[in-house]
Amino acid sequence: MLNYSIPRLVVSALRGGSGKTFLSLSLIALWRKKGLKVIPFKKGPDYIDAGWLAQAAKGDCFNLDLFMILPKEIIRSFIERTNDAQVAVIEGNKGLYDGVDPEGTYSTARLAKLLNAPVIIVVDCTKATNTVSAMVLGCQRFDPEVHLAGVILNRVATGRQESLIRNSIHRNCKIPVLGAIPRLKKHLLPERHMGLLPYQEHPVVEEGISRIAEIGSRYIDLDGIWRITNEAEPLRNVELEKPKSHTPRPYSARQGRLKSEIKIGVIKDSAFQFYYPENLEGLKERGAEIVEISALREKELPQLDALYIGGGFPETHAIALAENIRFKNSLCKEIENGLPVYAECGGLMYLGESLVVGNKTYPMSGVLPLVFGLEKKPQAHGYTIIEVMGKNPFFPKGSVLRGHEFHYSRLLDITKSKTFTKRGHVYFAFRMKRGQGIVNKMDGLCYKNVLATYTHLHALGTREWVDGLVEASAQFNLLGKQDLILL
Repeated sequence: MLNYSIPRLVVSALRGGSGKTFLSLSLIALWRKKGLKVIPFKKGPDYIDAGWLAQAAKGDCFNLDLFMILPKEIIRSFIERTNDAQVAVIEGNKGLYDGVDPEGTYSTARLAKLLNAPVIIVVDCTKATNTVSAMVLGCQRFDPEVHLAGVILNRVATGRQESLIRNSIHRNCKIPVLGAIPRLKKHLLPERHMGLLPYQEHPVVEEGISRIAEIGSRYIDLDGIWRITNEAEPLRNVELEKPKSHTPRPYSARQGRLKSEIKIGVIKDSAFQFYYPENLEGLKERGAEIVEISALREKELPQLDALYIGGGFPETHAIALAENIRFKNSLCKEIENGLPVYAECGGLMYLGESLVVGNKTYPMSGVLPLVFGLEKKPQAHGYTIIEVMGKNPFFPKGSVLRGHEFHYSRLLDITKSKTFTKRGHVYFAFRMKRGQGIVNKMDGLCYKNVLATYTHLHALGTREWVDGLVEASAQFNLLGKQDLILL
């Protein structure tokens, strides 16, 4: 048991789209400029905001999500990530008290209390004055245990509006206004679909972050915010023992002798970019070597013991993915030879037969008999709870897994071509207790040693994921071909 203290801050808001990421990026970049080591965290199942925060910090951004990860695991991860840093910035999601239940069990407010972290709330002041202080006062009184330490005004139109809001908050809320950012003529963080454009697709990332930091230096009270980060109470009586893995380290593989160190490929490029760093770290901790691969540029898979294809935006790279025929053929060949493959969301789409974007159809890898299309509205967006129904390459039957899904794509057709009939059995391994899945509340489509799902899982909340992928890799390394033993 120990007490732990580090300057830290939660950046929250009244709702999504109020300017949390703008403020978080500004603080991280400005503190880095002062020579501080800043560790960023993102509350909620988010990859895109986290990617931007990581770019500003010049290091990984880690996820803290109370739905997917147990509180004790969140505390342990937070301490491990920050023990050699000078400050931690935790960006919330949605509004301060928002969540999937009326109690706010998984809200940013609950996370702030768990981490004993002060909160600064960003308020969009569009067409409002005294009402801003009423909303801030409501947040203060809604849960007095949340340390609401300051306010940032955003999208302020005039000096008169700013003065009215400042005076009203000072009189009614008794907390400081730590900055007032004017309404900007140019959007520095362009958006698409459910949020920001991924930094991988932004033409000038460094320039954008520098511009955000410059605006922050002009309009926010950096010294005042720094004082607040140092007001964070210590985390007391913390227990840091790591949970034990479900299988022996680094593998069991029916206790044989590996031919070589296991290698797990990760398709990581601008088409497939959604990976929690904790997932990749978990694989490395179990003894796996991570081999990064591009489905856009490379012509064939290297020698691997398993492959992990994360989410992303294959639809924005559909032409390049479709035209890289040699790589697709190499992937199909290895899968026919029994290579274990775990694919999430964008990875699921890439393993399908084709992807329809607008009025054009692009051939994908053709591993699974699925045709996907893109819609203008989200087809699924939220947390998931999965029951593992039957045999599959990675998870024990009966396991219950927590994750999330968010996508604009949907299944258009399950083909019934003779090619797939000859190849073998394709089946679903997951039943959705919460969420949509691929079709009819079913997810986790399996073929040979492939499992592809719309659901994203986090390694700290689903220890079975690391164990299953490492175990399957070791079995394939040891036994090879199609002799992998399904769980």
